[in-house]
Amino acid sequence: MSILIFTETENGKFKKSAFELASYGRAIADPLGVELMAVCFNIQDTNPLESYGVDRLIQISDPSLENFTAHQYAANIAEIAQTHDAKLVILSSSANAKYLAPLLAVSLSAGYASNVVGLPESIEPLRVKRSCFTNKAFNLSTLDNKVNIIGLSNNSYPVSENPKEMVVEQKKAILSETSFKVEKVEKASGQVSIADADIVVSGGRGLKGPENWHLIEDLASTLGAATACSKPVSDMGWRPHSEHVGQTGKPVASNLYIAIGVSGAIQHLAGINSSKVKVVINNDPEAPFFKAADYGVVGDAFEVVPELIEKLKAFKYNE
Repeated sequence: MSILIFTETENGKFKKSAFELASYGRAIADPLGVELMAVCFNIQDTNPLESYGVDRLIQISDPSLENFTAHQYAANIAEIAQTHDAKLVILSSSANAKYLAPLLAVSLSAGYASNVVGLPESIEPLRVKRSCFTNKAFNLSTLDNKVNIIGLSNNSYPVSENPKEMVVEQKKAILSETSFKVEKVEKASGQVSIADADIVVSGGRGLKGPENWHLIEDLASTLGAATACSKPVSDMGWRPHSEHVGQTGKPVASNLYIAIGVSGAIQHLAGINSSKVKVVINNDPEAPFFKAADYGVVGDAFEVVPELIEKLKAFKYNE
């Protein structure tokens, strides 16, 4: 028996979620006394994962799998899980993982628990706490399949170092001729990806135009944050759709979410509700976002944000 995690990568490097899954998987594997395995695709440097408790890493390198394709990835991960008798497969809650999970569940005849927010209460049967109703409530779910899949919510489990002597194995990819190859992937322009960000700075129509987006970028740069936007902003072409967050865009589960000039439509709030601390800056005191925010500033973003950036830079300098 073993536990298998799928460690996602970007530009040949592990994403932050890989270390979160490794920390989570290690915490489950230790009491059971089982091996924690990981699978990755086209990684350049495997060493960073060794610090987070993985016993065995199976590396698949193939140019045709440089970009994520759900069916191809699922076929390779399923074969590894079956070969190594993995009773628990752990994925992140990224968009790619959510495409991947149902395909894996069918291939492995496995149960699938999405939006898991903590360690399992039991393994046989698998009993986990999950967020539901767009993160407004929690439920306890029980899966009694022989193999189960966990989709761990982003930023729901702390990353902790636990160095192990990791064995790295190379594996030839399984390639299906009927599957298509992804030639191009649209990426957000920010230096920090939304999925991995501890802090996200988001802008809405209150910025009045793309020429004012430097306010969002400057604040994000000061905080080491990812940049995001509301749906109307991406629909108007001010920002790429890859930065659109909300129920119909990318979900956000950051430790800090700052919304500037975002009114707070219900679809937007549903997609960012997993964030631990929500801050809104808006000149309309009746904006719906204020009811959901932990902290709010009623004021003109063009005055508040530059002053906030100045204070943050002064604080960093004084440190």
